[in-house]
Amino acid sequence: MIQATQLAKRFKKFDAVKDVTFTAYPGEVFGLLGPNGAGKTTTLRMLATVISPTSGTATVSGYDIRTQKNAVRSHLGILVESAGLYAHSTTREHLRYIGNLHGLNGNGLEQRIDELIETLDMIEFADRQAQGFSRGMVRKVVMAMALVHNPTNIILDEPTQGLDVVSTRAVRDTIRRFREEGRCVVISTHHMDEVERLCDRVAIVHRGEILEQGTPQELITRYQANNLETAFVEIIGAQALLEEAEREATTSRTRKRS
Repeated sequence: MIQATQLAKRFKKFDAVKDVTFTAYPGEVFGLLGPNGAGKTTTLRMLATVISPTSGTATVSGYDIRTQKNAVRSHLGILVESAGLYAHSTTREHLRYIGNLHGLNGNGLEQRIDELIETLDMIEFADRQAQGFSRGMVRKVVMAMALVHNPTNIILDEPTQGLDVVSTRAVRDTIRRFREEGRCVVISTHHMDEVERLCDRVAIVHRGEILEQGTPQELITRYQANNLETAFVEIIGAQALLEEAEREATTSRTRKRS
């Protein structure tokens, strides 16, 4: 389980994430849906202990991201959007290297590597150097690297970004398999079809804040929309109108004082 409580991150004078609270459960795909720059990636980086929150905290399988970072990392697999591979290392070598970093070795690690290669359909390029791999192949290897220590929680940042149709389908099938295995999966995306196809529940993120949470159907019903895209526009639009009203009120007060 992944639980964020009033999570916030400030960079100098910019609030990238403000008071984010949610819970993602085992056997569930929980989506962070929002436009680029909404704070999704910053939130995931805090959950993964890559950066520290300015305030608030979160737990991964009960371990605190502030005070128990090593325990969090041992129970978490993460796929970042910009992940890449070493050109002259093979798929198997990448997995062995990451396994060693997690303290794994010997026959147990080799069996885990073989299992991932078969599960993610990487047999044809298991012993090939990564130079020349397609984006879909790279994505599969990086996903296997995130899973080599068999974590119960998985974070995926824009998992299908830039992939072709075949590779996108393969990644989505893998995410569904994670759910069936009882893992807790948190993904960030700005693609509506991704949410509708994969997510059990979703949080709408805008300018560092969660505006709404629920199942896709709950949000559609709540906003009397025909589909999730329309509900999303309604939610973001309502927030934009509120922000505009606040700006106008602030301007009015400033004028009166002057």
